[in-house]
Amino acid sequence: MAQKSKDNSKEVSHWLILILLALAQFMVVLDISIVNVALPHMQRAFHLSLSNLQWIVTAYALTFGGLLLLGGRTADLFGRRRVFLTGVSLFTLASLGTGLAQSGVMLIIFRALQGMSAAFMSPAALSIVLVTYKEGHERNVALSVWGAVGAGGAAAGVLFGGIITQLLSWRWNFFINVPVGLFVIFSSLRVLGHHKTHVGHSNLDLPGAISVTSGLMVLVFALTKAPSYGWLNDKTLIFFGISLALLTFFIINERRAKYPLMPLRIFKIRNLSGANAAMTLLAAGMVSVFFFTTLYVQNTLGFSPIQTGLSFLVIPLTIAVVATNVPKIIQKIGYKPILMVAPLIVATGLFYLSHIPVHGHYWVNLAPGLFLMGLGMGATFVSITIAATSGVAHHDSGLASGLLNTTQQIGGSIGLAALTAVAASGASSFIHSLHHAPSKYNLAQATVNGYRHGYLIASCFGVAAAILASIVIKAQKAKTDPSHPDKVVLAH
Repeated sequence: MAQKSKDNSKEVSHWLILILLALAQFMVVLDISIVNVALPHMQRAFHLSLSNLQWIVTAYALTFGGLLLLGGRTADLFGRRRVFLTGVSLFTLASLGTGLAQSGVMLIIFRALQGMSAAFMSPAALSIVLVTYKEGHERNVALSVWGAVGAGGAAAGVLFGGIITQLLSWRWNFFINVPVGLFVIFSSLRVLGHHKTHVGHSNLDLPGAISVTSGLMVLVFALTKAPSYGWLNDKTLIFFGISLALLTFFIINERRAKYPLMPLRIFKIRNLSGANAAMTLLAAGMVSVFFFTTLYVQNTLGFSPIQTGLSFLVIPLTIAVVATNVPKIIQKIGYKPILMVAPLIVATGLFYLSHIPVHGHYWVNLAPGLFLMGLGMGATFVSITIAATSGVAHHDSGLASGLLNTTQQIGGSIGLAALTAVAASGASSFIHSLHHAPSKYNLAQATVNGYRHGYLIASCFGVAAAILASIVIKAQKAKTDPSHPDKVVLAH
């Protein structure tokens, strides 16, 4: 009887660990999108130009996307618990600094520090999940929670950002991380195991870390600036050239290094490679949903910040329902069938949104598309996370999680830059098709026409992801977890 009570207590602590890790990841994902609705308020507070305003978003994306691989490998080499707690502590301090910022420059610097901290905290958290739960049903359940947080966090960020900005102030979008971060830190100190490294060395591949980090950061910077510079502008081409040179050096270095940052052998795991490629395509398409839709409902339909946030509520609610049930389906049929169908549902939602009118109605023109997006995202993100981490050795779990996060961030950056250019081109072509000076209504038509083009191309990314999954992802039989599905085993 005493042994049974002890086992139940251990199971409870294991699920508490998952809640804490998911909460930390929620902060990371939330801070990518929570600022969107608040940007006009920040612009007025610090008198920022549009070119400077975009750096509030870009600074976070640059450091987060650029440092994720380094963060994942650091967790493998120096201990997941240590790196996770360090990342959460720095993220909490950076959030406080962002909320207290007294100038635009301070705000951008602290946003960059937030992204840097998140790059170490996020892959360390996911790698702890991977070694805490046995591969099979129990890990699938844990990863379904993780996938739901990743897929729903962006939509929840827009919702919370709108409510907090209108009822309190834009600064509370960042202050809210402080008590949450402190709770995660002190709770983790009590319940997290030490998770000592299984790697027999502590040699960090600095040439690889510097080249891939700087290469990815330059790539994201080039993609961010390309719409304003011009895609074929000398500056744009120089930045792309520098990025290509750095990433080429990284690949050569990884082939030769004794202890590489990202052992290229990991890509021999077929499902990992396929899942990361699919994630890149899906992230490229889905980021546009939050960007274009936020602008559409505020600037075209005239929604308030709270109304804008509430308009996205259908996505996280749908994701929560879907992600809860996906592990049961995966246990019966595997994740490949889901990855062949769910991205098509995402594509259908995007295609529906590509028909938005100037004088639109939320329940007719937006809600059905957003519902389909949530349905597809909940199933896709959970399945991709499982596919990308199945069969990965414990000593590579941080690398695998960092790689998955990196493909999501880089895919999102590439997609947003490309689709923004597509939208701008669509708006410009509409104006040029007029045979008279554009009226205010014509300008609104042109803007919405640009959004339609962006949604339409984004839907093609979803179709491409489904095709890729059908070709590359290997089918798995109904999963074979020999342990009881309700039991969770903690691996230290």
